[in-house]
Amino acid sequence: MSIKTITTTPFSDQKPGTSGLRKSVTVFQQPHYLENFVQSIFDSLEGVQGQTLVVGGDGRFYNRQAIQIILKMAAANGIGRILVGKGGIMSTPAASAVIRQYKAFGGIVLSASHNPGGPNGDFGIKYNITNGGPAPEKITNAIFAKSKTINSYKIFDTEDIDLDKLSVKRIGEMAVEVIDPVEPYARLMESLFDFASIRKLLQGNFKICIDSMHAVTGPYAQDIMEKRLGAPAGTVQNGVPLEDFGGGHPDPNLVYAHDLVEILFGDNAPDFGAASDGDGDRNMILGNNFFVTPSDSLAVLTANATLVPGYKDGLSGVARSMPTSAAVDRVAEKLGIDCYETPTGWKFFGNLLDADKATLCGEESFGTGSNHVREKDGLWAVLFWLNILAVTEKSVEEIVKDHWKTYGRNFYSRHDYEAVASEPANELMDRLRSMTGDLPGKQFGDYTVDYADDFSYTDPVDGSVSQKQGIRIGFTDGSRIVFRLSGTGTKGATLRVYLESYEPDASKHNVDTQVGLKPLIDLAEEIALIRQFTQREKPTVIT
Repeated sequence: MSIKTITTTPFSDQKPGTSGLRKSVTVFQQPHYLENFVQSIFDSLEGVQGQTLVVGGDGRFYNRQAIQIILKMAAANGIGRILVGKGGIMSTPAASAVIRQYKAFGGIVLSASHNPGGPNGDFGIKYNITNGGPAPEKITNAIFAKSKTINSYKIFDTEDIDLDKLSVKRIGEMAVEVIDPVEPYARLMESLFDFASIRKLLQGNFKICIDSMHAVTGPYAQDIMEKRLGAPAGTVQNGVPLEDFGGGHPDPNLVYAHDLVEILFGDNAPDFGAASDGDGDRNMILGNNFFVTPSDSLAVLTANATLVPGYKDGLSGVARSMPTSAAVDRVAEKLGIDCYETPTGWKFFGNLLDADKATLCGEESFGTGSNHVREKDGLWAVLFWLNILAVTEKSVEEIVKDHWKTYGRNFYSRHDYEAVASEPANELMDRLRSMTGDLPGKQFGDYTVDYADDFSYTDPVDGSVSQKQGIRIGFTDGSRIVFRLSGTGTKGATLRVYLESYEPDASKHNVDTQVGLKPLIDLAEEIALIRQFTQREKPTVIT
């Protein structure tokens, strides 16, 4: 067993996006590709020698092989201890929880989140810092800079570690501790929620269906829902993590979680349904024949937070990503707490949570979380909803519609144009960017432009500035259209168009969302020429 120094050359495409480095599996399988990036991580971290790191992933194809490489490289780079999930499994929120509970230096999370898996699917890797959250841009920029100049990497020449047995092994001087990835997370959930009340709800006539989409939350949901909370066996569907997610697309939305949608909108539907994504940090919430938008979900959780033991003393503040609807803003105003608008990417919430400026955070992309970890957390959101349902004894639909009566309804939708050619997508954004100065005051039918800008964010904690975060066009009636290119795909570009219209009149709340937003949908096409630039007649996904 010896340390090898392998000569290598840089790859030009290892710049981390909003959630680390994501590429197709075949890209990561290139000789030296993963190793270069991992060495760049170790070379960028001051004081990491002798420290503890957490390693785990969502179980997708190449997860096990990548973990073995990381373990051997960590040992060669002087890491003191690695905590790795049994079977290489660890959900992203659980990894954050383990980093925090064990006071680890940081962690390496292997996931491409909601992207498809399998040999022809995607893979991803990101570094999380000591607070359990994704590395800030200062660190990801340093990793990218190292990746552009790397000429060698270090790795132990040794046998693989058995990841399927709880144990402590050594690679050289480094300890490798294979841990139960579920127990620390489940304990944390028990400390936040009223499990007794939820157990009583689930053991009564209230029926639920949880779809883990053959992704990482299967073992977590089975342990918490079926064992600890007593839901009937089979409540968790597709609960075995598979390397290709069973051939499905592990994105919990109305299109890709269609099996769950059919159940909740079918005959004799359960009272509650939920789905999580590939790495467990996203959630979709459904009631009987009722869909809850992620923006509304954040607002409802904020309005009802004091019903939940872990948040009974109230919230210090809330935060949402810029494209997320302003529904939570109205709740924050009524509660007298601050509401922060950040760029997309959970790392932007980290400083607010650490500084106790925010307690709950959310993104329209089916991500919600709180200060219990530093990632969004799918199962946490499900348990939060179940706790509210248990206390109020109302249905999902009743809770949301009562919320609208109090605060008004923010009609909201996101239209995704996936895998469009990058060049015309960037041309579309550049054209919009050039128009922002001329749009204010312009009339488009019944709409008058109030403001137009390319969103820029100054962090209220550390003063860092993030620019070019999306084109916002706001109208005098409170409506908005936002255009963004996503940083989470691996093929071409994904254009996201966000549409929002506020309706205070409760008598108008039962209109279909797409019907209610039709004037804004047409206006988005008129202003941005989406069909011309994307060569698409309609979005790939509407949520």
